[in-house]
Amino acid sequence: MKLLFALALSSLPVALAAQEPVRSEAASDASAEAIYTAPEDWTRATRDTAVIYTAPEGNLRLSVVDVGAAANAAAAAASAWEIYNPEAMRKTELVTAGAPGDGWEERVNIAYETSPNERAVASATALREGGEWVVLIVEGSELVANKRSAAISLVGQSIRPAGFTPESFAGKAPNALTPERVNMLRDFVARSADILDVPGVGIALIDDGEVVWEGGVGVRELGTDKPVDENTKFMIASNTKGMATLLLSVMADEGRLRWDQPVTELYPEFRLGSDATTKSTLVRHLVCACTGLPRQDYAFILADSGAPASDTFRQLSLSEPTSDFGELYQYNNLMASAAGYLGGALAFPGMELGAAFDKAMQTRIFDPLGMDNTTFDLEVGESGNWARPHGNDIEGDVTLLSNRFNHLITPHRPAGGAWSTAADMAKYVQLELSEGLSSEGERVVSEANILKRRERGVPIGEDAWYGMGLMEREEAGVTVVTHGGTLQGYHSNFYLLPDAGIGAVILTNSDNGAAMLAPFLRRMLEVVYDGKPEAVQDIQAAAARIDKAAAAKRERLTFPGDPVVLAGLTGLYEHPEIGSILINETDNGYWMKAGFVEGPVATRVNADGSTSLITAGAGLVPVEAVVGEQSGQPTLTVRDAQHEYVYGRVR
Repeated sequence: MKLLFALALSSLPVALAAQEPVRSEAASDASAEAIYTAPEDWTRATRDTAVIYTAPEGNLRLSVVDVGAAANAAAAAASAWEIYNPEAMRKTELVTAGAPGDGWEERVNIAYETSPNERAVASATALREGGEWVVLIVEGSELVANKRSAAISLVGQSIRPAGFTPESFAGKAPNALTPERVNMLRDFVARSADILDVPGVGIALIDDGEVVWEGGVGVRELGTDKPVDENTKFMIASNTKGMATLLLSVMADEGRLRWDQPVTELYPEFRLGSDATTKSTLVRHLVCACTGLPRQDYAFILADSGAPASDTFRQLSLSEPTSDFGELYQYNNLMASAAGYLGGALAFPGMELGAAFDKAMQTRIFDPLGMDNTTFDLEVGESGNWARPHGNDIEGDVTLLSNRFNHLITPHRPAGGAWSTAADMAKYVQLELSEGLSSEGERVVSEANILKRRERGVPIGEDAWYGMGLMEREEAGVTVVTHGGTLQGYHSNFYLLPDAGIGAVILTNSDNGAAMLAPFLRRMLEVVYDGKPEAVQDIQAAAARIDKAAAAKRERLTFPGDPVVLAGLTGLYEHPEIGSILINETDNGYWMKAGFVEGPVATRVNADGSTSLITAGAGLVPVEAVVGEQSGQPTLTVRDAQHEYVYGRVR
């Protein structure tokens, strides 16, 4: 389908009521059938039964459409597009059902076909209560959608049937985690792991300052009987961020930094884009996800191995925010990495950045907390009692992965390079719950500076905020402090319910484990507050969604890749700032290596007639390169959330 994104936007019907700005503070809005929170600073207009919000950039729209009666979700979505803009509707790519909840008896997500070169998004969520349907449509620029993901999440998370009263545990006394209730959580994890095909899970549960249970379910590696226990090591990925920010809190206690101090006063080599941006960057900005600096993970995913810790600062010097400080939530790993290295440099000036950070974390955080099995050393992590990573292959089956891909985090390890265990993470959670005391009752960090990290910063969704390396949210009237972690084959989270004095750790060794994390929190709230049982149906819906998405992805791929296409594309391609991509022919077919990603090549013909080359090895992070041409030579274009990298063939 050759539909240009510009045409999709220009064909939006002009018969709209006069547009008006949404007030700067997000406010409730409603259609006849639904109530939700409107995105702040977007403009609002109406057409028939559609309420249409346009992002400040003008090329992304989010619409809430009352459809009324419809035969099913697909029919409801089709009717919604007719009301919103019939010419913008695309071919359906994937339909997946979500679990009922928030007053909706049926929730169905629909993804539409786009082409990589368009950089467009098109999706619909059809929601039914009784016989009435409401459809949420997102359509427009992919770059703006990534930049304004928090606003889209806000509407999607807050939309509920008109007149529905959400469940609330506010003011309700929590249940203690008795052995019976502990077993309820353990059984949920075991059942979820079975449904989602997650080989192993590490768990720790804390109540009233004490670990009431720690251990695991499943195995460290498929095909073995090696059990996961409380001392099994997992990569905890971005859960490292909160610990690295804790190091800054200790440095603040020692008088080595102030949260509102310019970074250049402490580390003169720091640079972020322009001189003005550099001078404006304060210590707290490094970990607030609020500086407007977008994700640029491909800059190190596609890089060659062996970069030093200082590469974090080199890459930041080439970056510039795409929104103002404090305006939007944009998550950036390099900024968090710089924060950790700053803490290390202050603790041990004169040492190499990586070594200083490692030593600072060991002496200021891990040793005082007794976290004896937590490390940044890959050789130590990948030895003894460690959980191997697992992911889905091209057919959707769970398989063992090499951990080589995850070595990419080493130069940027304050953002996500730690290994830890359920038992060690429990000690970290105890510190958070006690507001600065170790499990032995020793003061590790001041109450003021540990809590500084939890101050509500930029919004990330409904009743959710990013602080400094931590997130805080309100779930059913209960405060939850949390952060997650994702690397290939590893997904984890920890949760604090500060008012209840309860905490939990969950570590998984499979990409499918990501689908377990939000339902685990829901089950935790159900157990602690006797909530309605919804978590199990969330797991079942997630498993079905994973299977259906894998099948849809596989259907669009030619694997092994089309030899006619690939024969003319072998060779070495280079990008001046990132690295190289190598495509060669082996005895087993064509192979692509791009930085830390490599594997056999699949091909896909896109809706606009372009061709993509996609690594087809198992795991979460394939590389998709769109074939192009410059000056008679082939090019490969790789894109992430807001960046584009064009590689030219050099031989």
